[in-house]
Amino acid sequence: MQLIDIGANLTHDSFDTDRDQVIAAAHAAGVVQMVITGASAEGSRLAAQLAAAHPRQLFATAGMHPHHASDYAAETGSLFRELLQQPQVVAVGEAGLDYFRDLSPRDIQRQVFLAHIEIAIETGLPMFLHQREAHADFLSILKAHRQELSDIVVHCFTDTHAALHDYLALDCYIGITGWLCDERRGRHLKEFVAEIPAERLLVETDSPYLKPRSMRPRVATHRNEPKWLPWIVGELAACRSETPERTAALTTANARRFFRLPEPG
Repeated sequence: MQLIDIGANLTHDSFDTDRDQVIAAAHAAGVVQMVITGASAEGSRLAAQLAAAHPRQLFATAGMHPHHASDYAAETGSLFRELLQQPQVVAVGEAGLDYFRDLSPRDIQRQVFLAHIEIAIETGLPMFLHQREAHADFLSILKAHRQELSDIVVHCFTDTHAALHDYLALDCYIGITGWLCDERRGRHLKEFVAEIPAERLLVETDSPYLKPRSMRPRVATHRNEPKWLPWIVGELAACRSETPERTAALTTANARRFFRLPEPG
């Protein structure tokens, strides 16, 4: 089985002491390519550097998580445009809205989301998007600009059945994480992930966050790693009544098409 992790925060400081080993362990587990999330100006720069050091295996996004929207400035947009000219930087984002924690004011979040959309329209690159507790505003902004945009993934989808179909109606891809494996919060997803069309399904770990709680045997760490993506795929496959091999093949082909990735080196 070959897999692609479309969202791994490998520039996170929890990987500072063993990043190379984490990448090697993921590859040994069948995760042949990964997209490293850029969630801030500095994080996007580091993600691009890390991807450049691992050609054809690692790729990066360039963007600013809504938590950090207050830090966005004119030079931030210039940096993202510059990074997105590099061949290993394959999508605009992480971008979107997060009203769950409101770490940046909501009006600023919306302005910065629109700034990312403008960059995506200019570059023609796909968008890697985040939405939590902000569905109405997020959907309204997407609808207003959907015809001008290329492909979109709503990454780490955790929302409702109705929200899923709102995004599918806009021809979005859906990223599924270890949230699906959380008996406390992810049970509702199991009821409808089978409704995601085969050609719109993507998988990710969102490492170091969202370690699959259902993993057995239990692992004595809170840090998630890309090497556990096969466990998420297995859980997802069971919910969709298909083999893990089929889910892997579908999501890998989708990721390669979405991000326009080459075959692994």
